[in-house]
Amino acid sequence: MARPWRRVDTPADFANTPLPMKEIFITETRARLRTWLALGYVLFIVYASLSPFSGWQEQGLDFAEVLGSPLRLTYTAFDATINLLSYLPVGLLIGLALRARLNATASVIISLGLGIALSASMEYLQMYLPSRISSNTDLLTNSLGTLIGALLAVSITSWPWLFSRLLHWRSRLFHHGKEMDFGLALLVLWMFGQINPSLPMLGNVFISEVARQPFAVPAPAPFDPWESGAVTLNLLMLGTLLLTLLRVPRNVTTALLVVLSTVALAKFVTAAMLLKSWALLLWINGEAMVGMLLGMLLLIAVMWLPRAAAITLGALAAVGHFIIANFVSDQNSPAAAASIYHWHYGHLLNYNGLAQTITLAFPLLLLWHLWRIKKV
Repeated sequence: MARPWRRVDTPADFANTPLPMKEIFITETRARLRTWLALGYVLFIVYASLSPFSGWQEQGLDFAEVLGSPLRLTYTAFDATINLLSYLPVGLLIGLALRARLNATASVIISLGLGIALSASMEYLQMYLPSRISSNTDLLTNSLGTLIGALLAVSITSWPWLFSRLLHWRSRLFHHGKEMDFGLALLVLWMFGQINPSLPMLGNVFISEVARQPFAVPAPAPFDPWESGAVTLNLLMLGTLLLTLLRVPRNVTTALLVVLSTVALAKFVTAAMLLKSWALLLWINGEAMVGMLLGMLLLIAVMWLPRAAAITLGALAAVGHFIIANFVSDQNSPAAAASIYHWHYGHLLNYNGLAQTITLAFPLLLLWHLWRIKKV
């Protein structure tokens, strides 16, 4: 007997046709996922550039004067590197999306133009934020990062052997269709939000430094069942998302372990780079461990349910997580988590704020994804 989640794909998926036909189908639609990823990263740039989106006021600045002013003498190599690396994915992702439709030269030119327009728009709007500084040097380094990314995209697409392997791998593992492309982009978004080391594993409550006294052992924090429940529901949401994406449901356990291992490794690396030494492993706490264990047990049970029932439970998990994260659990602010970092640049608050925004928005985006695929 076939497993409840193992279903026959729609004709658009070309599940029963030879591999060359699959590759033709993917070639015609492969830009969709890249477009979602590019759009998502552009929204990240907007958030990081204009956060906290408050205090807007006219400061008597003229954008033409900003562009024509001498390059900032106080501009450091660190600032230039951060800006360049921040906009490199803009050129890369837009270039990859355009390369599926246009030739190499057009892809680079349009990608660069869009990157410059994005950066110029952010610098213009920052003139109305007292907490931000509009700079022509930022525009220059952002544009350079976009150009490097666009050239890298053209180089990558010139390696047909790499793309054929990636397309073959995706065809074997994942369903096709616009709903699935959005789901894969949603998976990338979830992973991006979770690598923040000031968030517990699969958690949503920011870690902050407890008050200390010399030679005094801090009292252990009480176990928070709501935080553990949020971790359980987060794992169920992730598992449900993977169930909707994978062709073979029994692969969800392996896929889940790969995703969680990747996130854990990224958390450890970012913690080693950004956190104080004593806070290196604070993202592994008792609530997270109990929540993940309970979530894995529940997910195994969900895998044996009919497709409609599993989607419904995934939607309920998303609603429950949204309620706990917004109305029940006591959350520290992104600024409170800054005390455990040894890195004190202003980008840090944007990084934490973005992680919080993704944590709060993911359940709603997942609900939309589940509603769309339920009609397929």
